[in-house]
Amino acid sequence: MNTPVIAIHGGAGTITRSALSEADEANYHRELKAILTSAQAVLTAGGSALDAVTEAVRLLEDCPLFNAGKGAVYTRAGTHELDAAIMDGATLKAGAVANVTCVRNPVVAARAVMEKSAHVLLAGCGADAFARQQGLDIVDPTYYQTEARHQQWLRVREQSGMMLDHDAASFTFKESAHSAGLAGAVDPIDPDNKFGTVGAVALDMHGNVAAATSTGGITNKQVGRVGDTPLIGAGCYAANATAAISATGTGEVFMRTVAAYDVAARMAYAGATLQEAMEQVVMDVLPAYEGRGGLIAVDADGNVALTFNTEGMYRGYARGGDTPVTAIYK
Repeated sequence: MNTPVIAIHGGAGTITRSALSEADEANYHRELKAILTSAQAVLTAGGSALDAVTEAVRLLEDCPLFNAGKGAVYTRAGTHELDAAIMDGATLKAGAVANVTCVRNPVVAARAVMEKSAHVLLAGCGADAFARQQGLDIVDPTYYQTEARHQQWLRVREQSGMMLDHDAASFTFKESAHSAGLAGAVDPIDPDNKFGTVGAVALDMHGNVAAATSTGGITNKQVGRVGDTPLIGAGCYAANATAAISATGTGEVFMRTVAAYDVAARMAYAGATLQEAMEQVVMDVLPAYEGRGGLIAVDADGNVALTFNTEGMYRGYARGGDTPVTAIYK
């Protein structure tokens, strides 16, 4: 029997210690630990990696601290369009949804696509209709709204067009700092407005891995824009022969480099270790195309890698029945 492992991320970006109060920082650690503990319980009870990543990402979607599900960012039209994907490393089966507008937990809809349809990816009104047909939890679009996200969207819309979530939050901080006359203010991610994406990877007792990723997209994005999150191989990938990987960052670059699959390919074809492959992709490949963000991964031997090229990444992992470990900064 393998020792099970769960790892999660809540996004990466410009995160500085001066941006978070002790109370805010403790709140992030508390939420990350609680989510890890719930997913860990699934694994230690003998549950599958697929069940564990579903549980972790579902809880991340329900937490308004993160840009997925409740608390998702706004499109240019002032609406919300959410994406998610999930993949089973044992079978290479995968499911994804893009631009859903009324599904409480997009990751649950992605799993339904994998298990109850003949397809891998459903988008827009077709994905919403499928979720309804499957009896999933449907919500009014106002469910996703938070005041912090709304204020972030208003500033970006009025001043700067379209921004990735972490850039929009930094912009919001700059504006408020400038108004307050703060000299030499840093550019942190606002602790109430998170960068981009959430995700989870897991190894279960049976040696199977799985990955899941979910996002609300980018602030003030063009209606209909789809990023890397629901694209298998870009924002999410899992194969028992290599690893399970979940991404967070500048989605268009992760798409162009097929970042998640690139990690697995380097392991399969070049004999790289998990850590080596992650370092190569995150530190060399992505920055060459101005790609910022990170990847989390676990392989079939239980090795975990949480690699990012930004100032920080909300992250954590739990092995077996050990106390979960969480972190924010480098």
